[in-house]
Amino acid sequence: MNSLLKLIDYGQSYWLDNLSRKMILNGELKKRVTEQGLRGMTSNPSIFNNAISKSDDYDEQIIRLVKEGKSTAEIYEALTVKDVQDACDILRPVYDESQGVDGYVSLEVSPYLAQHAEATMAEARHLFKTVNRPNLFIKIPGTKPCVPAIEQMLYEGININITLLFSIKSYEEVARAYINALDRRIKENKPIQNVASVASFFLSRIDTLVDQLLNHRILPGEEENQSHLPQQLLGQTAVASAILAYQSFKRIFSGKRWEALAEKGARVQRPLWASTSTKNPEYSDVKYVEPLIGYNTVNTMPEETIAAFADHGTAKENTIEDNLDEANQLLNDLERVGIDIDRVTWQLVNDGIQKFIDPFAVLMKNISQKREQFIAEKV
Repeated sequence: MNSLLKLIDYGQSYWLDNLSRKMILNGELKKRVTEQGLRGMTSNPSIFNNAISKSDDYDEQIIRLVKEGKSTAEIYEALTVKDVQDACDILRPVYDESQGVDGYVSLEVSPYLAQHAEATMAEARHLFKTVNRPNLFIKIPGTKPCVPAIEQMLYEGININITLLFSIKSYEEVARAYINALDRRIKENKPIQNVASVASFFLSRIDTLVDQLLNHRILPGEEENQSHLPQQLLGQTAVASAILAYQSFKRIFSGKRWEALAEKGARVQRPLWASTSTKNPEYSDVKYVEPLIGYNTVNTMPEETIAAFADHGTAKENTIEDNLDEANQLLNDLERVGIDIDRVTWQLVNDGIQKFIDPFAVLMKNISQKREQFIAEKV
């Protein structure tokens, strides 16, 4: 685990991109926290679908809720809230020891709300109150309609993990929303020390789509031509985007405006590298970890990426600063070959919403079927 522990020394927290009742009950989560340096965890509809639909670990609670006459939606909420509360309790010592920097668990609003600010805020308030843990993050997507909702929730003191960020512009918008929220609280003499947020920048999905577009520009027989520009750009866009987003982070969280907030106890909104499992088997399985180590960052990884980095990953200080010129050049080169990165990231946001809607719908269907089964069986 030495490489993972070194990340902490270099200012980066590693979180687990998974949550299930099994890992809570069998002690795996507690072991990761107490022995392996885990500093937080994230969940999403896909993760809950895998946990709930593919096991019987939740049946006892589902049966009890069915007897209470709960609807499918109420059962879903009760199952996820229970897991998140238990995970928050296990991570609470990390939260306390770090004075609220780490130790968080994330719970996402319904993916159907990604374009609906008012409904997003209502659900965020409800979930934050229901879970009732200081180390909870409510996940809200960084879509254009939801940016004002993100600012309002932070202003109200609700901790927010902004998800589905793919573009530098979108990242900058939510970073400024965080600062605006803190400013509003200061003007009304409200404390800001305990307001927390991370901005989740998704990585591997960027390379998956951009590589597809680059391959459209490589003729048969040119695949091995390393001097051919589209060939040179394969697999580089995600890391380059994260490097440039980190430069935006440093700019936004500096200067007089930020320093005035920091003096009153404000904490930076850390960039969080998400979607860090390598999708292309030809690429390194630690591709989205090694080059993105930087101060005040988080990397949330699935189990296989954590295991890979612990086994053969190399942790070096501040690697995120190493290839800034190359990152800027890459975006110029993408434009040269006819790839519009703004269109790419727009598509990724919409695809990302759908990638959460699909497993959410499957999960709700499976819960409904179990509910009907238990009603029929009169358990």
